Amino acid sequence: MATTTTTTTKTITTTTTTGPSYIPRGPTTAEITFYASPPDGSAPFNYVEAPPADQPQRNYLEQTQQVNINDIRGDEKSYNLDKDAFQTLSSVPTKTTYSTFDSDTAVRETYYPEVESLLLSSIPGAEKIVLFDHTIRRAKPDAPRQPVNRAHVDQTPRAAADRVRLHVTDSDEAERLLAGRYRIVNVWRPLTAEPVQSAPLAFASAQSVDKDDLVPIQHRYPHRTGETMGVKFNPEQEWKYWSGMSQDERLLLKCSDSKGLEGGDVAQWVPHTAFWDPRTPDGARLRESIEVRALVFG
Repeated sequence: MATTTTTTTKTITTTTTTGPSYIPRGPTTAEITFYASPPDGSAPFNYVEAPPADQPQRNYLEQTQQVNINDIRGDEKSYNLDKDAFQTLSSVPTKTTYSTFDSDTAVRETYYPEVESLLLSSIPGAEKIVLFDHTIRRAKPDAPRQPVNRAHVDQTPRAAADRVRLHVTDSDEAERLLAGRYRIVNVWRPLTAEPVQSAPLAFASAQSVDKDDLVPIQHRYPHRTGETMGVKFNPEQEWKYWSGMSQDERLLLKCSDSKGLEGGDVAQWVPHTAFWDPRTPDGARLRESIEVRALVFG
């Protein structure tokens, strides 16, 4: 039967014969939205909030491509942060419940300590963790933050150093930490007890991404300007996803690594995006997730 599914960026018509409890697994082919340069050749920018009256929300373009996306389920332990810039963790204990994520205060008081402990125990060399924000995404029309359907990297190297200075308020300590290894890692997990069924997260192994595929974009806040990176399509990129992620699984996404700036084979970042799997059945659960962003020192 023909079905019409609304995402945050477009309406896609798909055909499926599966029941509403079906969880898509295995390799798939789906559309991913990639970066395209501003038509006038200007530096790309995006306003986080409402732009000034004479400015668009963003000045760059987008293009969609059909991409093969492979499922890492069953092979998830083959990947790590240094090699691929992503890593999986399973059977993670938690004291959170679904209602924990209705309150930012509860998230900080209950979930943040779990994330800090998890990162210290899971990332070799980690000595200090600074959690600096989180985003809860719900694929519902009235949700303030929805899944991002655009391939991107959260930080440039300059923006990562700025984050250290912004969130480590003692300037002397910040400069000392900047002299050592520092990373930015996002910790991604679903909120619901049931596995993720729709709008999963796709990510491209850092080993398959050329530095020329990434374009710095001014990320304009009301009181400062950061930088993210858009991702240009390259058929050599190897896109993956982790099917049916459950509440006790965590996906670590590395957004920056100062060690990678020195050259060598340490991955710096992983492009990622939500995508709509054409196998998603009618009546699928809408994806609900949280990502916590962390500075990892050491």
